[in-house]
Amino acid sequence: MNDSPVWFISGCSTGFGHALAQRVLDRGWRAVVTARDAGRVADLAAPYGDRALAMALDVADQAQIAAAVAAAHDRFGRLDVLVNNAGYGYQASIEEGDEAEIRAQFDVNVFGLFALTRAVLPGMRAQRRGHILNITSVAGHVGFPGSGYYAASKHAVEGVSDALRAETAPLGIKVTCVAPGPFRTDWAGRSLRQTPNRIADYAETAGKRLDSTKAISGTQAGDPVRAGDAMIALTEMADPPSNIVLGAWGYDAVTKALRDRLATIEGQRDLALGTDYPDGEG
Repeated sequence: MNDSPVWFISGCSTGFGHALAQRVLDRGWRAVVTARDAGRVADLAAPYGDRALAMALDVADQAQIAAAVAAAHDRFGRLDVLVNNAGYGYQASIEEGDEAEIRAQFDVNVFGLFALTRAVLPGMRAQRRGHILNITSVAGHVGFPGSGYYAASKHAVEGVSDALRAETAPLGIKVTCVAPGPFRTDWAGRSLRQTPNRIADYAETAGKRLDSTKAISGTQAGDPVRAGDAMIALTEMADPPSNIVLGAWGYDAVTKALRDRLATIEGQRDLALGTDYPDGEG
């Protein structure tokens, strides 16, 4: 009987999900590989026989989530690793953001991730083990001009992951946020959605970033295959980290932002502490 780890990966048609699924399956492990169109992952799964299960999954569709998780348990009997990878980028200045685009992005990046996580948790809780990898972004730590709504979606995932980690650690379930910087995926190409900048006041901030994001597509330093290997390494650690940032650019951007934020907060210590009731009052 095959007792290798069972992975469930959302968003496997391209990019991180595709590269990771292939690396997992090449190790002889088992995986549920999903995409909104199951036909786009059929070729990925085919060479691996019954070790791979290709499923249609739109994470914004609760019924598809339930069906995919049920099929995974029917095939493999359990799930050991959930990779919440499905998501996409939407760019606009905050003022020019389109309501429908903003809500659609949150349905996938945030609410879809929440729903898939809830669907997988009962099985992991029953077996008292599991590892959830939430693919966030450098934008989960830094809000760049033109990417505010995307950053908000990824900040939400970072926040819920902190709470989930505290809730599930006593149950043997680990949670790691994986925050990539620029990688050669479709994020900045086919998958990217933008509301064009038309307000001149934002041309040098949001507008410039919208242009530069599309311009670098296909030339980013990050390698999705190496990112997949890093994610596999995380699941093999006895005590995996709560957070990791992938790629040199992302690492430098996040560590600088966190240092700057800490310095700002510490610089206002007296003002902050002065808002408590004085000792003996209240």
